[in-house]
Amino acid sequence: MSSLSPVSPATASSEAPSSVIFSARRTESYDIPNIVSRINFITETLFGRINVIYLLEKANLAVTLTNQKNVTVAHAVFLDYPNWDIVDQAHWEEYLEENYAQNRCTPLNTLFMHLFMARNECAADCSKEIMKTVFKTVPELHYILLFIPSQENLGTDLSAAFEQVKHVQDSDTDYNLYVCHRHQFCPQLHIRIARVEDHDDLTPIFMCHNDTLRETYGEYFLAELIEAQDEDNLAVVCEDGGKAVGFMSVCSEVNIQLLHDCFDLGPFHGLCKPHPEDILKPPEETTVSVEESSSQTSQKAEVTDAKDSDKQEDNRSGSFLSKSSVTTAVASSATIGVPSKTGSILHKISEEKTLATSSSELPLGRDRSMDWKATEIPDRELFHPVYRGEVNAFCIQLFCIDEKHETRSLDFMKFVFNLFPDRDFCIISVPHMVPEFQLIQNFVRIVPFSNCTLDQELYVFHRSGLLKSFLVRAAKSSDVPAIEVLIKTLDLNRSILDDLSNYISARRDPDGTPVQAFVAEVLNQIVGISIIRNEMDIEYIRSHYNIEDFIYFSHYQKEEHGHLYHFALNPIFHHYAKHFMKEILRLADKSCLYYPIYPQSEEGKFQNPCAHSLTSALHYMVPVRPRRQIVYPLEKLGINAPSKQVSEDQAKYALNHFNRKLSLEPKVSVNARIVVVGASNVGISFLETLAFCPHLKFNNLTLISTHGLPGKDVSNNLHKRFLITSHCMNDDEYALMSLCSWVNVVVGKMIGIDRSAKHVIVSKGRKIPYDHLILCTGQQYQVPSPSGADIKKLFTNRESLENCNKKYTGIVPSNLFVLCDDEDSLVAMKWLKEKVVFTSGNVIVYGNTIDIYTTIEALLSLGITGCRIHLVHPPLRSNITSLNNNAIEEAVQKALSRAGVTEYHDSLLAQWNDGDHPDPITHASFTTKTKPFRLQCSAFFNFTHKRVDYETFKAVNDACLVYDGRLVIDTNFHTNDVAIRAAGPLTKFSNIYYANEWTHSNFNSKEIGFQLAATMLNLFDPTLEPVFEPPEDMDRLIPIYKGCKSQGGVLPGRYNYVHIFKPGIPTRLAVQETQPNYGMAITTGDAQKGSYFRIHVNQYSMIETITCLSKKAIPVSNYLCLFGQHERLLNNLCSRWREGLITNLYRKRNRDRVGPSKEQMFISPDLDEGISRFLEPPRDLVLQGQLGQSYFKEPWALVIYHDRFTDLKKELRQILESAQEEELPSMQELVRQIMEGELALLERPKTYLKRCYKQSISRGLVEKSILDYLNYNNYHLPMFAWPGIV
Repeated sequence: MSSLSPVSPATASSEAPSSVIFSARRTESYDIPNIVSRINFITETLFGRINVIYLLEKANLAVTLTNQKNVTVAHAVFLDYPNWDIVDQAHWEEYLEENYAQNRCTPLNTLFMHLFMARNECAADCSKEIMKTVFKTVPELHYILLFIPSQENLGTDLSAAFEQVKHVQDSDTDYNLYVCHRHQFCPQLHIRIARVEDHDDLTPIFMCHNDTLRETYGEYFLAELIEAQDEDNLAVVCEDGGKAVGFMSVCSEVNIQLLHDCFDLGPFHGLCKPHPEDILKPPEETTVSVEESSSQTSQKAEVTDAKDSDKQEDNRSGSFLSKSSVTTAVASSATIGVPSKTGSILHKISEEKTLATSSSELPLGRDRSMDWKATEIPDRELFHPVYRGEVNAFCIQLFCIDEKHETRSLDFMKFVFNLFPDRDFCIISVPHMVPEFQLIQNFVRIVPFSNCTLDQELYVFHRSGLLKSFLVRAAKSSDVPAIEVLIKTLDLNRSILDDLSNYISARRDPDGTPVQAFVAEVLNQIVGISIIRNEMDIEYIRSHYNIEDFIYFSHYQKEEHGHLYHFALNPIFHHYAKHFMKEILRLADKSCLYYPIYPQSEEGKFQNPCAHSLTSALHYMVPVRPRRQIVYPLEKLGINAPSKQVSEDQAKYALNHFNRKLSLEPKVSVNARIVVVGASNVGISFLETLAFCPHLKFNNLTLISTHGLPGKDVSNNLHKRFLITSHCMNDDEYALMSLCSWVNVVVGKMIGIDRSAKHVIVSKGRKIPYDHLILCTGQQYQVPSPSGADIKKLFTNRESLENCNKKYTGIVPSNLFVLCDDEDSLVAMKWLKEKVVFTSGNVIVYGNTIDIYTTIEALLSLGITGCRIHLVHPPLRSNITSLNNNAIEEAVQKALSRAGVTEYHDSLLAQWNDGDHPDPITHASFTTKTKPFRLQCSAFFNFTHKRVDYETFKAVNDACLVYDGRLVIDTNFHTNDVAIRAAGPLTKFSNIYYANEWTHSNFNSKEIGFQLAATMLNLFDPTLEPVFEPPEDMDRLIPIYKGCKSQGGVLPGRYNYVHIFKPGIPTRLAVQETQPNYGMAITTGDAQKGSYFRIHVNQYSMIETITCLSKKAIPVSNYLCLFGQHERLLNNLCSRWREGLITNLYRKRNRDRVGPSKEQMFISPDLDEGISRFLEPPRDLVLQGQLGQSYFKEPWALVIYHDRFTDLKKELRQILESAQEEELPSMQELVRQIMEGELALLERPKTYLKRCYKQSISRGLVEKSILDYLNYNNYHLPMFAWPGIV
């Protein structure tokens, strides 16, 4: 039976001695009822009374066995401290030593069984199978211990796996200790030198997974390799029962210079022995200061400078490790991350198992080799150390092991190190597309330099990593000198020492928060340090982050939540990082750790006071998704408002989390090079989805963008008002993602794609290799091309129209601004402040898109008077205007007139500077339908229609990707190259779908990015079922995405504008309203007064469009939640409108009372009305609340804005679909019978369904579900009553 699946209930089968086949998986929450039902008297006598939910929450490992019929037959739970609360969990080692003989148990090699139950008929077999599974899942584990009361008998089911441990003399314990040994179920493998006769045993293992070697070197390549052994090339095998089950070929010859050129080996002294002539630091005059990445941490970013370097050609890849890519072990676990910058390298292990330090201390590199990504790629040359010493490493050339024994892969290492006693490092390389297998999970992944084009990943293991005496304990004052040496290369070492001093002197921070410090020790040497404190903002974290994706919050005490401040570990022990964190939880009596990552500005000058040093254990933590927050009308809610801990506005940060359940659940590492071109909403959403996969770690995500990651500027927001926003992403969301932690960023522009070599060419000829290329460049405004018409000859638009669509190829004027993102807007704003604001020159805004209005408002806000602004409209390309709303357009036109802005219609750009040198633009000429005109110009803003950038088009076209006005894709985002996908406005669907009107431009960009990532995850996520694409002739329907689109900004007159609408083909509003199935529109207020509110309710009574124009700030995130809701959910919106109870959605008549006072506020679970539309049951909830200033700011509406309201709707839907009494149909079945005429009713169907609903069990279940929802989320919704207060 293979090891337990690390991330999902994927099963692994094995044949037990009784010939019963079991499958093992991790225990899930849905197993709890089954476990509770199986607890009996015998279980309680052996394990005591157990709260199953609490036990599973705190368990390090929980295993469930199922039989061939997928019926659960056994459960077992394991923790890292004894059951029965015999001793404090932090001191069980001393307890065992005092009371039991021959104790070799340590926290690293021991787990305790806290629960076991199985069906009686197969209990003994189940206990053995579970033991085997646990030992395979945790390779370091050697002992499983179990305490039971001394008067109790272990029983036949467990006695098959456990044996009793003798008490020491004079022991007065009341409990017997039983132990289960590894060698009984999963013994260590015997390693020896390979012999030619092993060929027959090993060949099937190789051929089972890979036939490349036989095709390349012949059928007997393995025998020839074994026979050709010499002192530099050796082959070893592992055997089980006299049969070879694994093979490893090692070689002492390493192309060390190539490794130095391609990988950052500074933390390992370049894999060389120290030499007096080593050059480890750059000369003073060329010292490069590399700023920290956005975490504000002590570790430096993984600097990924994508400089052009022809010396790293692809044909050199693999030249230093021949055939190291051939690995047939099936990876079932995760990977080791990048080493942390934490002290000197430890060297040899002597025969007496003492740990010695090199005579020349090797400082870790300060600039690179971090488990961290760069926010930007610099254009400077980084210093590479020069090592003169002898090579101190050997390499693994070929490795293979049978799948059943792959968890014992590390058994090879001690033997092969003994073959090369003068070498301290073992290295192996694997291709990027090969998943990390069991062996290299104990290795350290080395960060490649940015100019590296090798198609392999490099991993390193130090012989000291074989030591098992890894001890974690509380720090002492005597540890300070050793800790100072360990962290002296860290940038924030002073901060670590200050916090350590607080712990030693007072055990508290200056603000009184309890602090704890722990050190990792190997053979009496300090190799790691960690400092934590109590998490004091846990209520804020719970309300702002989805930590309940990982824990049941109500089962944790406040003191169990810890805040990780510092974590530093010597890189050669990096494979013990997760054990270090597990021990911190045990010794500190914590169950969870949280680590925040604060943003940093582009210039690197913003330093958040809450910043910590980076944890090198970040790889083992999971990123926590932020929660959408309700925009509360705090002044209205008064005492019913949420607590300040929930509603206060704190500095935004990305949160990472670790708990006991994650301590033995490794991640799956993905080394495939995924390159995303374009920091569009689609691209960012794609990267966010990959980065937030909790069980996956993508090591090679790269973004190519002209301005790097968005959201870096935190100082000024005025420039962000130049362009309209889609509300997909904002600066707060970028801070909450912290993509710079996971993504390498290349600042540049794609100018070419080499499909055969699989690399992207960016600015200055730099090459970025890829395995999967994602094109998300979108469309941008382009430099306009003047028609060239000479206005002195009185040309009109008729003579000039054919020349206006050509690509501009001349000199781009310095005062011409083509704004495509916030970075362009920031440049324009700074230039305007410097050269235009305090002068008298004109600013010309040219275009018909909505961005012309937001730009004009931004110009007015800068202090440029309206009389200096000229708005020039080219001829319309369609009859749909940018605002598509007559009332709003009229209000904007009047605002422009009041500001003094001059407008020109149907005007085409003819010339700059009368055809002379265009830089800078001093005059601009335009033709019209009649008489041309000429304007003085100090700055020119172009907002003519967006197109695919020419360089992007040329790169795509030259790469022979199919292009038909846009890049052609299929419904799964594929281009005609299987390794290249594309999404967003750059693309169009192939003509075979006959849907040219529909493109990704019609849909929500964030949803598109998510779906794009979902198709990629099918390639890498082992928990997902394989997806089989339909045959080409069957794939003829394009996907229709359902998320709403939105646009918003500040329009002239300082009107705040937002428009939320259904994805679709644009149509004039006046035409839409004439359609018979349009539904109804509710419009209140006056656009010119800034109180305009329009809601379109479609024929199915669903909210389809929301348009607001207001002088006040609009809570857009709230209104986005209204899209797609039934109008009945909005307090019977339509009926109240028809009755005249609502005259203004911004302000209502206070005499119109809709519900009880706020002291009596509640949510009624009565589903009497509209139950026939049960497929959307929550829409029929009658929400009641007190009237106030704004209809949608009333307290009754706040529950709709809650981020978990959708989950409530799904739960209610499920109740109505499935809940039924014996021999009575469910509500869903009743509706179906009525719709299909199977029931002959004597009353109206609606009345009949009401009566059936009142009499059914569904009503009680619905009421309970709603009340439970309010009770559980009362910290967000305190304005509603919940059980216990009414």
